[in-house]
Amino acid sequence: MSKLCAFLSIVGTLVVFPLAAQAQIRPGEYILGVGYGDLRITAGKGSAFNFQLNALGANFHICELSGVIHNGESRMDDSANEKLPCIVTFKLRPEGIVVASKHERACSVYCGARAHFEGTYALPPMGCEPTYVALTRKRFKAAYDSKRYAEAQTLLTSIHEKCSKIMNELDQGWVSNDLAITQYRNGDSASCRSTLKPWLELAQTPDVAIKSDYLPSDSDARLRIAQATRANMKLCGVPVVIGAKSR
Repeated sequence: MSKLCAFLSIVGTLVVFPLAAQAQIRPGEYILGVGYGDLRITAGKGSAFNFQLNALGANFHICELSGVIHNGESRMDDSANEKLPCIVTFKLRPEGIVVASKHERACSVYCGARAHFEGTYALPPMGCEPTYVALTRKRFKAAYDSKRYAEAQTLLTSIHEKCSKIMNELDQGWVSNDLAITQYRNGDSASCRSTLKPWLELAQTPDVAIKSDYLPSDSDARLRIAQATRANMKLCGVPVVIGAKSR
């Protein structure tokens, strides 16, 4: 199996959704690339806005920032260096909100070594906002655990069909596996196998190869998806042959 790009290294191919021309930043939820960051902006006092930003990098390193935006900038109150503080800038562009740091590396204290938050945060399609997706997955789990499989499948199918292209790879893997096992519970093994088909290459890859292809936390996460795919494919009638090539 060929190596997949790790986390924020794929920002160059991020999916963006145009924002209408507007005079100022609007409150809302914005995403970086395919699910590797989210920016939540809410109305503040006067013309100010509050923001919460989270970004995910390789090996599960993260960035976490929050503050108040005044005139397109936010100075982190707990900046370690008073002479070179962390100032985050927010510039509205047709494709989204471009987030950057005013002084190079001044904001690195808010990120793990393999993560960064800079980039263009775009509006996701309606119904694919990170908060809504998280809530829908929570509702799905409640329905599935209560054996309301038809309801569970309806909830997750919407997310799978509309939002997969803007989810990061790991979220895609778990949504696909959750949907597949629900399809199986509803007596549709053929759909279960079809839903899992994109993950066969990973499932067929030997564990040792998965571990060697990625950084430790990344490989552990992919290994769990591979194992889930193997188990669910077996339930759905076609056991995975490790080391075989998918068709």
